[in-house]
Amino acid sequence: MIKKENYTIAGAGGRLMLADLTYDDTRSRGPMIIFSHGFNGFKDWGAYNLMADYFARQGFRFLKFNYSHNGTTPAQPVNYADLIAYSENTFSIELDDLGRIIDFACNGTAIPRAQSVTLMGHSMGGGISIIKAAEDKRVSNLVTMAAIAGFRNLWLEEDEAQWRLQGVQYFLNGRTGMEMPVKSGLLDDLDRNPVRLNIAAKAAEITVPWLLVHGDMDTIIPLNHAHQLKAAQPAAELLVIQKADHVLNTAHPYPYNTLTVEMQEFCDATVKFLRN
Repeated sequence: MIKKENYTIAGAGGRLMLADLTYDDTRSRGPMIIFSHGFNGFKDWGAYNLMADYFARQGFRFLKFNYSHNGTTPAQPVNYADLIAYSENTFSIELDDLGRIIDFACNGTAIPRAQSVTLMGHSMGGGISIIKAAEDKRVSNLVTMAAIAGFRNLWLEEDEAQWRLQGVQYFLNGRTGMEMPVKSGLLDDLDRNPVRLNIAAKAAEITVPWLLVHGDMDTIIPLNHAHQLKAAQPAAELLVIQKADHVLNTAHPYPYNTLTVEMQEFCDATVKFLRN
């Protein structure tokens, strides 16, 4: 039987992160996959719960979580109810959060200890997962979906001066129509940590097996990001999914009980990759 357990874990700055673990109760010590959502994402976005069920049926434990500063709260896990936290997010905060989730998976306190950890990340979460896989020896495999090749690729360089002057920049959430505030502390974080937050450089340091997946019709993070990452780490296995957009043709809300063809291809390829 597929089971899901919910947890609340302390994140950066003492903010709480909601997490859930999906697994087959006959294989409660299966290999661990930790999934990181992307910018303006959350753990229950779209088809992520269906994806978790799929991996659980294949014998994996699937742990996904909300980053501490992604704008959701424990009381409202799928709504942007805390724009103050959202505005204060940085990439170093997300790396801290992911480290705490790996601690949770590996310390054996709340759940059976993970003997190996696969990091799986989408978009921004893919970039965070690349950095963490390069710096954390507990990571045994890496899978990225539509990962970014560089944080500063997400905005125009000429916008940074005004961003710093105003102290905040607003990014439109195309799904909700909300103007999402991001303080200039995000830029300060990049400036303070140029080595650690260089995704392409960290990609070159990856020593674990890496499945690099991207859709050929991704207009949010174009396919050239995947080619940049592949050039940085030639040992990565690149899979380009045909006719797939940034979210592999899923959406939120996702009213169906089966995955899209493109998301299923990603999941099947990931299982094959992890079993090799």
